[in-house]
Amino acid sequence: MILIPAIDIKDGKCVRLRQGKMDDTTIFSDNPIEMADRWAAQGAKRLHIVDLDGAVHGKPKNAVIVHEIAKRHPDIPIQLGGGVRDEDTVEAYLNAGVQYIIIGTRAVNEPHFVSDIALEFPRHIIVGLDAVDGKLAVDGWSKLSKHDLIDLAQHFENDGVHAIIYTDISKDGMMQGANIELTKKLAESIRIPVIASGGVTNLEDLMKLKAIEDSGVTGVITGRAIYEGTLDFAEGQRLLLAE
Repeated sequence: MILIPAIDIKDGKCVRLRQGKMDDTTIFSDNPIEMADRWAAQGAKRLHIVDLDGAVHGKPKNAVIVHEIAKRHPDIPIQLGGGVRDEDTVEAYLNAGVQYIIIGTRAVNEPHFVSDIALEFPRHIIVGLDAVDGKLAVDGWSKLSKHDLIDLAQHFENDGVHAIIYTDISKDGMMQGANIELTKKLAESIRIPVIASGGVTNLEDLMKLKAIEDSGVTGVITGRAIYEGTLDFAEGQRLLLAE
């Protein structure tokens, strides 16, 4: 299990939201590229980058920054989400050195898009499923859909996606711990890896996630905790990598 630092980009800055609300933003750095350098220096095995402006507008808005990070750190896989709604965008990011593309809103609204794109770009497509009480949210978390988290995850597994990122929106940015129960239930219901996201605050939260690693949880995304200092990234990574 690996610890994955989140770099959320809004207006060219590195920020974190609370519960996905664009008007509840904390700026942690004016330079996302320097933040990527920081986590790389601390031994990050993967970077999680989200173009928040892209998520809202439905097309990339901070691609230049993402491309520069990929260029500077070719040996660190990047998983990128936000504003990816068509094949051309996927191809452009992969050509720029991004390893994994996260499909969120369009995956929920048009599931057939995922099956097409997973076939065209095998082992590069991750689906991000963001939920409240097991119901999925779309459009930058501004709307709730009627789809069930586990049903849709199983559907995408059959389509050949590489992994599922599961975010509990009610936990995200609130630093109140992850949703262990639903994360475990999801991981046990599919064979592809699950990456947990939302609510991680400290080493104790990581230990709870580490305890369900055998269910198929292979990574944990952390954002606010490592920026506010309640979680030491290097120490957290050591904990998760320990046998």
